[in-house]
Amino acid sequence: DKLDDYFMKPVAKGYQWITPSFVDRGVTNFFSNVDDINVVLNDLLQAKFTQGGVDTGRLLLNTTLGVGGFVDVASMLDIPKHNEDFDQTLGTWGIPSGPYLVMPLIGPSTPRGVLGVAGDTASNPINWINPAAIPYGAGTLRTIDMRADLLSATKIADEASVDRYEFIRNAYFQQRNYQLYDGNPPLPEEMEQELDLELDSGKSK
Repeated sequence: DKLDDYFMKPVAKGYQWITPSFVDRGVTNFFSNVDDINVVLNDLLQAKFTQGGVDTGRLLLNTTLGVGGFVDVASMLDIPKHNEDFDQTLGTWGIPSGPYLVMPLIGPSTPRGVLGVAGDTASNPINWINPAAIPYGAGTLRTIDMRADLLSATKIADEASVDRYEFIRNAYFQQRNYQLYDGNPPLPEEMEQELDLELDSGKSK
């Protein structure tokens, strides 16, 4: 948190201040398009072949007509953006997430999430470019761009939560569970039992 307060946050604010909005959006779009390579790979690993076809089309469209991904042409044509990563793939294969971890610079995670980040990093084509200064430079720019995009969300978390740690932990698990089940996570056991009672009550009436 101190590293973020004294370094990452000021750098992100400076980046946001000096970068024109269309350039900022273009940088975000570019890295999102690179991520789509990983999304397609994880679609296949999760046997989501129809979604994989859509994501492949999105990748090709943005890479060509979108000038390397700087323009999100696919979203303009209502082709949805999916978020699949190796952490979700491991979850689909039945590997449990494990306990909550907070990783320096990476942020909220789990042991499975750390393995997921390692897999996603290995499959990112930018990281295989020589010289090494290129992937390091791209990674630095991506980190700053992501931090700048999250400035408003950080402010909300700081102001809205009594226990910031618990707030972020719960939000992280809810988001990952939502993504793992493609927007239809199973209900908690207590809610399932309550719903069953309501259904039984309705039938008896």
